[in-house]
Amino acid sequence: MMSSRLNIWIYISFVLICVFCKSIARNRNTLMELSPQEYFSILQTGKTSLVYFSQDVSLDITIFLEELKKAAGPLHNYGISVAKVNCAKEEASRYCGRENDWTKAYLFRGNILLREFPTDALFDVNAIVANVLFALLFNEIKYITSLEDFENIENAMKGKTNIALIYVRAIGTPEHRAVMETAFVYGTAYQFVLTTETALLEGIGAENSDVISGSLFFFHCKLVLDLTQKCQKTLLEQPLTILNIHRFLKLMDAPLLTEITEDPEKVSTIHLQLGLPQIFILSQENTYEMDKRTAEIVAWRLLGKAGVTLLLKDSSDLNIPAHINVIFKRAKEGVPVDFLVLHDVNSIISLVENNIPIQNNESVKEYEEGEMETLNLDIQDDQVVETVNRDSKRNLPLELIIDLTEETFNSIIMNTSSSIILFYANWEAVSLAFLQSYVDVAIKLKGVSNMIFSRINCGDWSNVCTKQNVTEYPVIKIFKEGEKPVIYTGMLETEYLLKFIRLNGISCPVKIVTIEEAEEYLNGELYKELTSYSSVSVLGIFSSSMIKEKENFIEAGKNLKGFVITGFYSEEDALILSKKYAVTLPALLFARHKEGNIDSILLSNSDAKDIIQIIKRALLGIFPEITVENLPIYLRLQKPLLILFRDDNLNHKDEKEMLPLVKQKYLETLIPCWLNVKTTPVGRGILKAYFKHLPPLPLLVLVDLHSQGQVSAFPLDQTINEKNILLWLQRLEAGLESHITTLSDEEWKPPLPAYNFLSRMDATVPYTEIAQFPIQNMLRCAKTTDLQQHDKGHSEDKLGKNSI
Repeated sequence: MMSSRLNIWIYISFVLICVFCKSIARNRNTLMELSPQEYFSILQTGKTSLVYFSQDVSLDITIFLEELKKAAGPLHNYGISVAKVNCAKEEASRYCGRENDWTKAYLFRGNILLREFPTDALFDVNAIVANVLFALLFNEIKYITSLEDFENIENAMKGKTNIALIYVRAIGTPEHRAVMETAFVYGTAYQFVLTTETALLEGIGAENSDVISGSLFFFHCKLVLDLTQKCQKTLLEQPLTILNIHRFLKLMDAPLLTEITEDPEKVSTIHLQLGLPQIFILSQENTYEMDKRTAEIVAWRLLGKAGVTLLLKDSSDLNIPAHINVIFKRAKEGVPVDFLVLHDVNSIISLVENNIPIQNNESVKEYEEGEMETLNLDIQDDQVVETVNRDSKRNLPLELIIDLTEETFNSIIMNTSSSIILFYANWEAVSLAFLQSYVDVAIKLKGVSNMIFSRINCGDWSNVCTKQNVTEYPVIKIFKEGEKPVIYTGMLETEYLLKFIRLNGISCPVKIVTIEEAEEYLNGELYKELTSYSSVSVLGIFSSSMIKEKENFIEAGKNLKGFVITGFYSEEDALILSKKYAVTLPALLFARHKEGNIDSILLSNSDAKDIIQIIKRALLGIFPEITVENLPIYLRLQKPLLILFRDDNLNHKDEKEMLPLVKQKYLETLIPCWLNVKTTPVGRGILKAYFKHLPPLPLLVLVDLHSQGQVSAFPLDQTINEKNILLWLQRLEAGLESHITTLSDEEWKPPLPAYNFLSRMDATVPYTEIAQFPIQNMLRCAKTTDLQQHDKGHSEDKLGKNSI
């Protein structure tokens, strides 16, 4: 009997399901009307459905039902059924007969209730579609309200996937619907992030956030491996519609730069197919790397606006005029390409952004510098390009800088005793940014130095630059009569270049001829005006018979010219200095003017290369401040960094706790150092990457970059003193302390090859080979003497051999 009833029930359910499925097929774009029994009997199909349980129909509900009917078709495209269930007056169930149920709609997946919506929130078809899809994509789309929320997502996505950050004025708007429909299709291809907060937009640098109805920013995070580096962003400049968003995401997925050898007339790209122009930058074999860097810069700035292709002329037999460097192709079929001569990156950008008209009968149009000043260029994400654009209308006093040509280049070198030449390219952003610093240095040295400042544009005079072995830009060379040219390889910034030039004014190493002059040199009095540029002076002392040792030191001093002041003393009474500073000849004395002390190091069988490395190492200090400039130097030592993060300068108390640990060689396997986050703001980004927030300072952190990438933090509830630091390090070594994070072992790379400034610093004379030089050969003997104690002749407080 029971079995018979069960079979009847199964049969009835099957019939109802069939009826319902036929109803869907017949009414896929309409609002289905069902009884409670019909609807609940088919919940077991597992389909997603939006349901309104209707009882008394008022005017407001009539309007809602009209909008619900309009939403049935669009939602059906995403596999979502829309139904109105007519509840009888006598019906009493969970959704029928309950008070206020007529003001709600329900979203089901099978018989599981996912969400209930107030009908006020479903005010039109856009709001219905947007809210339903938003509910279904709850786990895929992150809704955020603060800049901190976004920064956390950005850091989590670096090296993994790109981010689409969308701002809409309110939930349920047409823009919100367009985003939800697009996200439903793309799924997890990107990390979609939604916000309605204008303050967040202002935090990421968006303009006019109070008047826009919606915007989309695409953050290129997938290739970013450095947590302190921001993801570059690209703005969708069209309104938020499904078509515009889909088109924009297609462009973001397209290759940034392509290379071809065939006829541009026959080339078809995704940009041309989507109605955007294509820029072809012509390249030759001898300028390929330079042209590729330029093309990459142009491609980033035109991302989403035009395609960029590098056309290799040497590999093709194309009939292109020899002087042409850019080809412009429109998306419209049958329109011939334009052959152009453009002098810089900005002129290429303006060609696309400002829609500069080009007459069909004018095959070549050249843009002069004066025309470029009137262009309205947007602020770019890249800091170098942004600097150039921001200062593009700044009138530089170029009258202080001689503009050289192929004819005048040799004459300026031959006819001046001292000249400095900037090799640059006027189409390249880094060159233009550095030109401003170069002019600033010329202004600072006006009337102070007799050095002649000049520049040569390698874009116009490539033969000159090639002969001077200049293959990348910008490059600074100092020419002095009777000396080899000196190349500046420091940071591209005003103060660093100024320091290099000022120190180059001394014919290092300086020959010291009396004991009194040697004391003035060590006290900083001999070159008092230069102590602000070089806080350490190096003096080599030799007996008069030590000819080879002196020659090696002179060679080393010449190699270090511009980076540190060096001098030597080799008179008959050199033993007086040897006895005073308790060191055996030959030796080096390091006068540290800020600290007021002198370190001494024994030289033994050291050639010029060894002496260079000894001086390099000694210049690093025993508890140095980490800066952007010197961090690569310490990283090359392949040791864990013990960093004291501070929000101001180092105080005496910190030094008192750290220096004994260094001098007693407890920190021999580490590099103890400190970082001021006020003067080196990147320190804040580093701490946020480690802790996900900015912890209270001062804070001691151990960073092991070269083995397992582990980061450990000194306990915040303990006082930073000598005893606690030593116990903490011992517990870490024993595995009794946990790490706060582990850094990725992936290689850190610049966003573009042109911005690989560290590779240029690798060529710097002062610091490239420290890691390879054996420390035991470098520090034979060391002594520290307080300048104020010179007359007392004390020999206490000897430092260990690894103290310097």
